[in-house]
Amino acid sequence: MEAWFTSWRRSAWCPAHRSHFAGVVARHEVEKLVKQHPYRNKRMTLYKIDPLKDQRWPDFLDRHPNASVFHTFAWLKALQKTYGYEPIAYTTATPGGDLQNVLVFCEIKSWVTGHRLVSLPFSDHCDPLVNNSADLQDLLTALRHKSARENWRYIEIRPLRSLNLTAALFQTTETHCFHQLDLTPALDTIFRNFHKDSVQRKIRRAEREGLTEEEGRSSSLLEIFCRLQLLTRRRHHLPPQPRAWFQSLVECFGERLKIRVAFKNKQPIASILTLSYKDTLVYKYGCSDVRFNNLGSMHFLFWRSIQDGKQSGLQTFDLGRSESDNSGLITFKERWGAKRSTLTYARNAAGLSQPLNLDWKVKIAKRILAHAPDSFLSMVGNLLYKHIG
Repeated sequence: MEAWFTSWRRSAWCPAHRSHFAGVVARHEVEKLVKQHPYRNKRMTLYKIDPLKDQRWPDFLDRHPNASVFHTFAWLKALQKTYGYEPIAYTTATPGGDLQNVLVFCEIKSWVTGHRLVSLPFSDHCDPLVNNSADLQDLLTALRHKSARENWRYIEIRPLRSLNLTAALFQTTETHCFHQLDLTPALDTIFRNFHKDSVQRKIRRAEREGLTEEEGRSSSLLEIFCRLQLLTRRRHHLPPQPRAWFQSLVECFGERLKIRVAFKNKQPIASILTLSYKDTLVYKYGCSDVRFNNLGSMHFLFWRSIQDGKQSGLQTFDLGRSESDNSGLITFKERWGAKRSTLTYARNAAGLSQPLNLDWKVKIAKRILAHAPDSFLSMVGNLLYKHIG
């Protein structure tokens, strides 16, 4: 039998202790969840921290082998600035102690899609930063009980690695394909591993066509990227992400973000946005003018990114997730020699019984958006995305 005791308390240290911890945990608020595990005979206390204010966060990410760009201060800050999501993390570490086991989320409060915790919105993956599966089960079980009291629609996690979550009553809700390209071989070896017709030939075509590239994070490059992004989203009958989102990414990531634009006779025809963290280059967004796709512009930009990553000593090119039924995108990534794995998203069981059933509404919306003017598409994106993270 499991016994749960819950209480909220603010920091109430003596003045000396308050001074000592002020620089470590700003405005620290603790949620104490004590669990008596029937088999492990272990009492556990969870602490809620703010990763944007807790000075332990960057060092913890540096130490943890599974930390990714989506755990970083820059990514969390961009989510907060653009969409108003509040990043929160739960840990077993005491205030001032070394962080060990941490789950990071954004709290989303939406009158359209409900109040919920997501780890993390608009992120391809976000591994739980825990030491072992038993600690993960305990953390998720504690949060599942909290979910019932907070009236969250669900808690969602998006791990990169396969996890056994059944003991914590989390179940699979989505699966996606995920691709990574190993950048450790020599550059000519990497090139030889590309598909000869679909990749190597298109890179050479782009070079013969005299395509040029400009990279950076200037306002002019951002403007070009957003224009091409609008074209691309329109082709898919979807609104573009808010320009403010990309502006926030530029401001928060600084030199760790690059916008690359391919030009044909000074005409911008394709663009990609990449992020870097530790030894990994992350392809996050791409867009193009379909009239020039036969020139190999996207292949040209990917190849430039790979060359730059090699020169910078990066070891992995994260090509991101693909919808499982998007065979074209999956094939595109695999022809670069990327290794495929499966991303499995999961929610607590309570969230599985509350479907939104929006499929028919989405189909109607896509038909309307297909013929909407650019200004209307952008307006819809500005209003919509904060609800669907």
